[in-house]
Amino acid sequence: MTEAKKLRICLAIVAALTLIIATMAYKFIIAGSTGETHDGRVPVLLESAERLFVLKEMRGLLSGVQQLSAALARDDLASAARLARSMGREADSAERATLMGKLPLAFKTMGLGVHADFDDMANRAESAAGTKVSSKELLLQLSGTLQKCVACHAQFQLELPPPAKSAQSGHSARIVASSGD
Repeated sequence: MTEAKKLRICLAIVAALTLIIATMAYKFIIAGSTGETHDGRVPVLLESAERLFVLKEMRGLLSGVQQLSAALARDDLASAARLARSMGREADSAERATLMGKLPLAFKTMGLGVHADFDDMANRAESAAGTKVSSKELLLQLSGTLQKCVACHAQFQLELPPPAKSAQSGHSARIVASSGD
């Protein structure tokens, strides 16, 4: 085998591996694990435990937002800072790479943006002592953060993947698990 032929084979292997890696990166980083839906939202296909994990995190955020709103209504910026920090970037550190790989890029962007917004609110509330930052301004910022939540729920729906086709019938049934919204 000539050197030129060896070089062509090596280049073909490198090209094939590059294509495979690029496809996997697209699937993992951008596309996620999605399917078809009838209500116009993008279904995000998650295993039952993953879906429960995401829904538990969302319920925790909702509870935190309620408590944060109450603290801001009382002008209790110290409690507001503590509550906002608990919903910040540190709160999403438990996410698993496999789960993040299944989430579409827009879902990840909005979710991580929400956590970053809470960190920013915590920073502003913590430094409010010598500034003119008010509870009203932080409530307005919270409203902007909640717009991301509304947009995400309008765009995505968490679903279980369809079951494998039955060997006997050759059919599969689609299971849609409502996210409660």
